[in-house]
Formats: sequence, structure tokens, C-alpha cells
Amino acid sequence: MSVAHQLASLKSRLPQYVTLVAVSKMHPAEAVQEAYDAGQRIFGESRPQELREKYDLLPKDIEWHMIGHLQTNKVKYIAPFVRMIHSVDSARVLEAIQKEAAKCDRVIDILFEIHVAREETKTGWNYEELETYLKEDPFASMPNIRVRGVMGIATNTDDEKVVRGDFEQLRAHFEALKPRFGAEFDTLSMGMSGDYPLAIECGSNMVRVGSYIFGARDYSKK
Repeated sequence: MSVAHQLASLKSRLPQYVTLVAVSKMHPAEAVQEAYDAGQRIFGESRPQELREKYDLLPKDIEWHMIGHLQTNKVKYIAPFVRMIHSVDSARVLEAIQKEAAKCDRVIDILFEIHVAREETKTGWNYEELETYLKEDPFASMPNIRVRGVMGIATNTDDEKVVRGDFEQLRAHFEALKPRFGAEFDTLSMGMSGDYPLAIECGSNMVRVGSYIFGARDYSKK
């Protein structure tokens, strides 16, 4: 099946209020162009250098989202153009984003990545640590960052009860944080190719889908 066909099939199943981030990591720029030509404008990448390369090659009205773990020394590669960073998992990353966004005279949208999965290898804030951090009112000194919501990844398991529990926990964290940030705090990014219908059922309004659209990734090109 073509990228355009898969994209149309997926979009026909998504509620209108759900934003689709087409995850193009490890897929060539040609595949992104095919999705673009089919009407998709929001794409997600997990490596800053790969994101930068695709930005240089592809149409400039693409809205690029950084969805992978972000090292502080790599923020500079994407700060001039990235629309949203989903994977903000520490104070150090926030400070680096503020520094680089200020250099570019931009405001960058971010999501707090919160750890809910049972795998310790997954990244993200411990929710209690995030709450403690926010009590210090750090964003008073970060005018180039706009906090838009929460992102998370569910446990990698076939047990739907566990996945649902992870998503419901993320939704609860989102609702608990919303009063602190107000109307702009409007994004709950959860759900990927294998679990996006359940994520939407649990309140997600942004899904990150890659393999369903583009096919299997070639991990030999890491």
C-alpha cells in the first residue's frame, strides 16, 4: 500500500479533534514528501540531526515535532525551526531550550514527558518530581517556552488493561496540571501505531503514528 493510501485510511478513523503527528524517523525524505503531497503537514522525528537534514530538504511549511529523547547539546540543531518538543523530561532540557530559543528570538512549544510505563528504560519525569519542580515557578524566567501539555508512552505489552491504566494515569496528570497553565495547556500526546485507538478512548488529542503510515523502519541505518 502507498503512503498516501495508508495516510487516508488512518485519517478516516481519527476523530476531527485528534491531531496526527506522522512519525517519519528513519524513513527517507521521499516518503515524507509523499505524505506531504497527500496533505499531511505535521511530522515527528526522534533524532535532531536527522530532523535538521529533513528540514533542509523538504517544504518549509511542514510543522516539525521532536518526539525522541533530547540531549541538551543537540537542542541547537532544531531550535531555529522546530514547532513542538514532546520529549521534555528534565529541568536541564528546559534550560537548554530556553537558551537556544532566545538566541533564535522564538517561542517554542513543549510537552512534559511523564514516565508511566513499567519499563525503567523509558524516559520522562517522575510526576512527583515534576510537581516539586513546578512549585519553584521556573517558567517565570523562561519567556521563550510555552508549555502546551503532556506526552507519554505506555508500557510495551499486549495486556490492554496495563496500557489503559498507563493512559488513564497520563490523562489524570494532564488534568491535574492544566489549572496551573491555563487555556494554552491543551495537548495530551499519547498513542502510537499499535495503541492509538485506546489512547484516544482515554482522552488523547494528539497521536504519533509512524509504521502504520510508512511501513517498517530499517534499523540497520541507525
